[in-house]
Amino acid sequence: MPEGDTVFLTGRRLDAALAGRVLVRGELRHPALSAVDLAGRAVVGADSVGKHLFVRFDDGRSLHSHLRMDGSWRLHGPGERWRRPAHEVRAVLANQDRVAVGFLLHDLALLPTGEESSLVGHLGPDLLGRTWGEADRREAERRLAAHPGRAVGEALLDQRVMAGVGNLYQCEICFLLRVSPWTRVADVDPAATVDLARRLLAANAWRWEQSTTGSLRRDQRHWVYRRAGLACARCGTAIRRGTLGVGVQARTVYHCPRCQPAPEGAPGHSAPAGAEG
Repeated sequence: MPEGDTVFLTGRRLDAALAGRVLVRGELRHPALSAVDLAGRAVVGADSVGKHLFVRFDDGRSLHSHLRMDGSWRLHGPGERWRRPAHEVRAVLANQDRVAVGFLLHDLALLPTGEESSLVGHLGPDLLGRTWGEADRREAERRLAAHPGRAVGEALLDQRVMAGVGNLYQCEICFLLRVSPWTRVADVDPAATVDLARRLLAANAWRWEQSTTGSLRRDQRHWVYRRAGLACARCGTAIRRGTLGVGVQARTVYHCPRCQPAPEGAPGHSAPAGAEG
């Protein structure tokens, strides 16, 4: 699933391409929305809220989409060949200069703009929100600390705590804090955790490449994420791959067993390491 910074940049690119322009084509290829024609509507703007996207129109409605694991929005010029097959298209929003095509979009919905909170009101503060401020920071800290016995990795992935962190950043945040994903929330500093999460996402918000190390070289962008079997850049110990959570909510996580010692008996932390394929 895309991280919050990827969704943020997608929203900003849609906004730059569509805002203030009238649609000459507005198709929604979704069973419940197939009769909707948005041609003639002006786009007021596009924005992200956590991992959710909204395109807002001048008639007081918003188009909501969620990328999930495989969705994407791509921008094209008029007449330019689309880079994914037509059967994957779920939305086409085009003006005279740009064509925004939504592929494999999930949870596609058209709703009154004033009711967007019905879809995202449960989320924690958006780490890349346009109005992020002191109140948001304090609320994220409060929500994080509310369940002290919870594994910090699970708390970071919970969008109700703070919106935008995915598995990549969860792994990297834990490494930089020198705690394992299985460490209890009670044993981390909420203020430092929220501050680090926001700084990492903000550092990558305006580019597609995601680096937590400061390097944009493909093999040096991350400390532990997807680096199982490779040497930890801090101590040289082989990075391990483990499992966080159970059932459909389980995530593959990466950690250095020396820099991030797991609590004794933590489930999943002792999974064998192996080089990433």
